[in-house]
Amino acid sequence: MLQAALHNSCHSPLRITEVSPRDGLQHESAFVPTVRKIALINALSRTGVAEIEAGSFVSPTAIPQLADSDEVFRAIERISGVTYSALVPNERGLERARAAAVNKIAVFTAASDSFTRRNIKATVQESLTRFRPIVTAAKRDGLAVRAYVSTVVFCPYEGRIPPARVMDVMKRLLDLGVDDISLGETIGKASPSDIRALLDSVMSSIDPVRLSLHFHDTYGMAIANALTAWWDYGITAFDSSAGGLGGCPYAPGASGNVATEDLVFALKASGASVPVNERLVVACAQELSDAVRHPLNSRLSQLLHLQTPLPELKG
Repeated sequence: MLQAALHNSCHSPLRITEVSPRDGLQHESAFVPTVRKIALINALSRTGVAEIEAGSFVSPTAIPQLADSDEVFRAIERISGVTYSALVPNERGLERARAAAVNKIAVFTAASDSFTRRNIKATVQESLTRFRPIVTAAKRDGLAVRAYVSTVVFCPYEGRIPPARVMDVMKRLLDLGVDDISLGETIGKASPSDIRALLDSVMSSIDPVRLSLHFHDTYGMAIANALTAWWDYGITAFDSSAGGLGGCPYAPGASGNVATEDLVFALKASGASVPVNERLVVACAQELSDAVRHPLNSRLSQLLHLQTPLPELKG
């Protein structure tokens, strides 16, 4: 186990990438007005998160909810020290991202061909071939590039995914020149032992500072998995969504992302240094709930809504 060797890295400040404006909103059926998206991102910018995934430059017909990403990026108030990123599926999307002055782009694949075929109508290899000109052009323009890899433990169509397959996809992405990789536990079924098996395999292939983990909370395991990754492996970057908003239409039964406020609270309670104000995130989650017109899955938000006192935490 790496715990002793990683003692110092476990006390490094953690980086939170807030994904609710893109990953959270993208499959909501009721259109959230542009002005509310802008207000949400502006509020999230003041919570202490390191990065905000603020939109997506996919075809407006594919994801109508994010058809206004160009306008959103033009109008948001950019806070120094916060990275504003967007999903970019092709070269046309990259052109739009450049025009919108995006700080960072993200490309998307998986460790399962069955999943990528349903999600982006391509095999994993075909997706990597598509990415090459996008990554090359983005790097030439000085843009940072993130790569998402979904289904890193379980696929809804293929079942358990071998860690070696995840490592192979990661290596090919790093060869393309991406700056960091986010590993997505898409259906939320993994346990801490599954996360240990995954990280035991992939950590030899990537600098931990270039790795983020993206957990879904379908089976209530996301917090336990994040704590395992932080404490046992020194992972210091996580994706999360205010209120736990989100899900995946290509993963039947999968619920939302881990809630940012719950993740931050749990990490701080365990001794992590997290420069995020979870109470400010709760306020954002409450606004999100109003905007999407349904309750969200955040334990902390529910407690604070009931005015339940919380213990004082460091971090």
